[in-house]
Amino acid sequence: MSNPVESAQSVQGHLSLKEKLAYGAGDLGPAITANILVFFLLYFLVNVAGLNPALAGSILLLGNIWDAVNDPMVGVVSDRTQHRWGRRLPWIVYGAIPFGITYFLQWIVPASNQWVLFGYYLAIALVSNTFFTVVNLPYTALTPELTQDYDERTSLNSFRFAFSIGGSILSLVLAQVIFALYQSDPKLQYIVLGLVTAVLSTLPLFWCAWGIWHRAIAAEVTREQIEAEAAMPLLQQIRIAFSNRAFLFVMGIYLCSWLAFQNTAAILPFYIVNWMQLPETSVTQAAIAVQITALLMLAVWNQVSQRIGKKGAYFLGISLWLVGQIGLMMLRPEQTNLVYPLAVVVGFGVSTAYLIPWSMLPDVIELDELQTGQRREGIFYSFMTLGQKISRGVGLFAVGVVLRQAGFIERVAGQPMPEQPVAATEAIRLATGVFPAVLLVISLILAYFYPITREIHAEVLLKLKARREQQKLS
Repeated sequence: MSNPVESAQSVQGHLSLKEKLAYGAGDLGPAITANILVFFLLYFLVNVAGLNPALAGSILLLGNIWDAVNDPMVGVVSDRTQHRWGRRLPWIVYGAIPFGITYFLQWIVPASNQWVLFGYYLAIALVSNTFFTVVNLPYTALTPELTQDYDERTSLNSFRFAFSIGGSILSLVLAQVIFALYQSDPKLQYIVLGLVTAVLSTLPLFWCAWGIWHRAIAAEVTREQIEAEAAMPLLQQIRIAFSNRAFLFVMGIYLCSWLAFQNTAAILPFYIVNWMQLPETSVTQAAIAVQITALLMLAVWNQVSQRIGKKGAYFLGISLWLVGQIGLMMLRPEQTNLVYPLAVVVGFGVSTAYLIPWSMLPDVIELDELQTGQRREGIFYSFMTLGQKISRGVGLFAVGVVLRQAGFIERVAGQPMPEQPVAATEAIRLATGVFPAVLLVISLILAYFYPITREIHAEVLLKLKARREQQKLS
């Protein structure tokens, strides 16, 4: 570990299976919590806590607006962290337990008054989003530090998203089991679900830190040896990040595809129950169909990407997603047998939305290093995780507003589900297809113009290598 040559070779070479598994485990907890939140939080706030849909959507949007401040701050501070464990690991280790506790507190119903509920859930959302950033942003910023190989990064991200999608599936299975066990008490359902998923989300973060410990510290040793310039002020770093053309394309691709997914996930419970008139248990079954397909397709898209490039793989996957998404919108309530096959088709495309943008980002970071002389993973990954949260917040807020404007009637706590007006069910159907389809088409246009190919990335690495050798000589 003290040998700089060995450290550099460690970062350049392939990761072991043990390291890839440990790194992948780091996304299990954030995936479990994020998936439960996007599929159930709006539904919980409206139909269990009894909160007005517009107020519920506003809470989720405001929480993610806070991330516009929180994420870049954590990104910059983690870039500048000086600790014997390196820049990223202390954040993951020390933030894990507060992350689990604040997530759990979102599933308690403390009162019945609308404004008391609004204040409580807003405060918890702000704190919980902060600790999500504290553990997840430094974790994601480790990707370009652990390896600089173009295809190895796609492989590493395939492990990450295998755990991510696996966690999403696990969370939905747990939700279905817990809902069945406590079906007579909706409030207890969500308390138990929150507690179980909080514990399962916290523990894998320690596995991740332990499993990649040596590799992460070796990467930090190497970085310190080659990074000589002074750190830039925050505003200057933000300006440079947003002047990076390739980064803007990646952000646009990710924002559009992930917002399409978040919108679909948020509307899905209402689509299944209120439009297709299926039981509530069918919500988790349809979501599991999407997630299992996405998980199984990760290895396929990894191979496709190595053959035809990241852009080509993204085009194929998103095109399939469009077919499934529009198909869901066109279904009528009597066509329930087609819900699950179309959910599988959607899963083909969702897999590329997980894998490809995050595999593009490390290449962008190296282009930035070539242009500025500094590695600033934290600032770039902060905006990607911010984009992820904005997508979730905007998607949930938009669904809440659409439901409210269409006259959706929220369920009073302890009462049966009310019959919805035709305008509300039609709005649910249209929101399932039109908005996500438009976003996916925009993401395809952006992907077409994304400038970094495998050949350009190889050229960037050669220039960086030459610069580092020159720095050693001087």
